[in-house]
Amino acid sequence: MTLTINYRYRLHPDPIQEQTMLHWLEISRKLYNYALREIKDWVNARKCSLNYCSLSKEYIIPANKSFPTYYNQQNALPLAKKAFPELTEVPSQVLQTTIRRLHDGWNYFQQRGYGFPRFKKLGQMKSMLFPQFKTNPITGRQISLPKIGIIPINLHRPIPEGFVVKQARVLRKADRWFVVLKLQSEVSRPEAQPHGEAIGIDLGLEKFLTTSDREFIGRPRFLTSLYRELELLQRKYGRTKKGSKNQEKVRLQVARFHNHIANVRKDWQFKQANHLCSKEGIGMVFVEDLNLKAMSRGMLRKHTLDAAFGQFLNLLEWVAKKHQIYFARVNPDGTSQTCPKCGTHTGKKELWERRHRCSECGYETDRDHAASEVIRLRGLEKLSTQGLWGIENAYAVGLPGTEATPSRSEAKPRREKN
Repeated sequence: MTLTINYRYRLHPDPIQEQTMLHWLEISRKLYNYALREIKDWVNARKCSLNYCSLSKEYIIPANKSFPTYYNQQNALPLAKKAFPELTEVPSQVLQTTIRRLHDGWNYFQQRGYGFPRFKKLGQMKSMLFPQFKTNPITGRQISLPKIGIIPINLHRPIPEGFVVKQARVLRKADRWFVVLKLQSEVSRPEAQPHGEAIGIDLGLEKFLTTSDREFIGRPRFLTSLYRELELLQRKYGRTKKGSKNQEKVRLQVARFHNHIANVRKDWQFKQANHLCSKEGIGMVFVEDLNLKAMSRGMLRKHTLDAAFGQFLNLLEWVAKKHQIYFARVNPDGTSQTCPKCGTHTGKKELWERRHRCSECGYETDRDHAASEVIRLRGLEKLSTQGLWGIENAYAVGLPGTEATPSRSEAKPRREKN
């Protein structure tokens, strides 16, 4: 079994190396657009009717000409280098991976049925991939890249022992350069199995998350707290002359500001994920399988996107796997309308109603805490139906619907593994 991880490090190229990489990105952008033009012309040539042609323009491509696949366009690169000598300045594998990126987007479009690949404008090509290395490119605190040479790298964390550098993706964010190393190791890592205590996590905007063990974490406003400052920068950018040096200077300021917000948000979410997975006795984490696309289109879309629930759930899943904690998503429907004690449907609650009150059993608690308890119970119920969690454990944790269910305070800690 092969274990693959990605580590990102900061690069510090000199001015000559930086200009070389910028030139390569521009050449890759032109190649991407040229290959996309071939695909669009082939598609448009097959859109015309059989009995008449357009009066304004028509794409005339022979009917026996095959679709420009990845292998066809890749095999055409040697001839293209003779016609366009600047292509020889870029390593061949970088050009091949650029075409591969286009066809990955095309295949994704074919699966979804929408999202036709678009032409990239000046400066929109942000990364290039070096797909393989003959030897380890990392020597000390330097990395060696083909045709560029040795570049200082900030190895803020060492490469794990036993891992080999397979690929390197160089990317540019604002005015900074980074490299994402793909590391592989031939190790066997078992999948995390249900064990220990379980917690349910409910996400929200009033409180970022609430756990079933009564932990409430507030939501930092990463973007909205700095929105006024961002507006001033964007207004300043709008007043600059198009194409001037001053406009480029302000554009970099806006890009740095966005990167700062994204870095602070991701750092905070990583810390919260590690905090949740480092609790003593925790072996299972259950969250809602939210419809994030629909949430990002609602009235509170700015705050929802600022909270970045999707990114947090992905980070939490990765951190849980790293800590050998079982992670699962459950059905989110009606978590705030169900009593975690007796399973009664309490009816729809308005957003301003922040307390859960059950008319059947009299259980009262915070609305988000009740939802997190329901998420926890749904996760355990899902495990029991899949045969991963025995029925005796269902009695122990008090799943609604089990007979002779003891109270939560009387339930014994669950330490056995199934």
